[in-house]
Amino acid sequence: MSASISDAPGSQAPSASATESRETIEKQVWDQLRTCYDPEIPLNIVDLGLIYSCQVTTAPEGGHRVDVTMTLTAPGCGMGEYLKMEVQAKISTVPGVKAANVEVVFDPPWNYGLLSDAAKLKLGLL
Repeated sequence: MSASISDAPGSQAPSASATESRETIEKQVWDQLRTCYDPEIPLNIVDLGLIYSCQVTTAPEGGHRVDVTMTLTAPGCGMGEYLKMEVQAKISTVPGVKAANVEVVFDPPWNYGLLSDAAKLKLGLL
């Protein structure tokens, strides 16, 4: 599912030119992903290890396409669709992003080993 939502609640578009490099856009996308928080755990989804991949490619129609593969802490998480839509909306605020695709997968399953050291510290696991 592609989106170009730029007025999502809580999203702020970083200021940049639409002709930014792939590397610059990827950095801005990761910055946006760090503003998405799991509603049940007070940590962002990057530090939680929910983002498996983030790929930025040049879109045929110009600009860039971002494909994110992510997971949830549990397959039955009721907030899965909400998180997916939030990630898609926030990615779409990055200047130069013309399409955003977010896929939620459960293989490999999420585990505590995917937590960043900062997340482990905050959760008292270090």
